[in-house]
Amino acid sequence: MTTPTEQTSAASLIQAFVGTGDGLADRADLAAFLRKHRLVAEGAIPITLADFEEAVSLRDAITALLRRAGGSAFDEEALVRGQRILDGLRVTVRLEPPEDPLQLLAPAVVDEVRRGLARIAAAWATLLATGEWRTIRV
Repeated sequence: MTTPTEQTSAASLIQAFVGTGDGLADRADLAAFLRKHRLVAEGAIPITLADFEEAVSLRDAITALLRRAGGSAFDEEALVRGQRILDGLRVTVRLEPPEDPLQLLAPAVVDEVRRGLARIAAAWATLLATGEWRTIRV
C-alpha cells in the first residue's frame, strides 16, 4: 500500500485554477477566485475585460499543456496565447528562501489583478522546477 502525498501549495493553486472551467465565467468569478486563494488584497478589485481575458487565456494554456502531457487533444493556440501572458507578467526572485514556496517568485507589478496572475505564474514556475506539474489532473 502506498502512502498518499499531500499537494504543495503551488500544486493546489494550479489545480484549483485549471479546475475553474465554466466556473470562471465573468469578472466577478475571477475576483472571487483571486480573493479565495489570497492572491489579491481585500477590498474592491477593478477587473477589466482585458484582465479577465488574460486570466482565462492563462488558465486555458496551462490546461492545454496538461492535456498534451496526458496524451489528450489540446489547443495549440492556447499555448501561444498563454505564453504571451506569461511573457508580460513581471516577477522577481527572493534572495532568501521564504517559508512558503509560493513566495519564492514575487509579483513585481502594482495592479492587483496582474499581481494575482503573477502569483499563479510563480506557482506554475515552482511546479515546473520540481516536476510536480506532472501530478496535476485536468
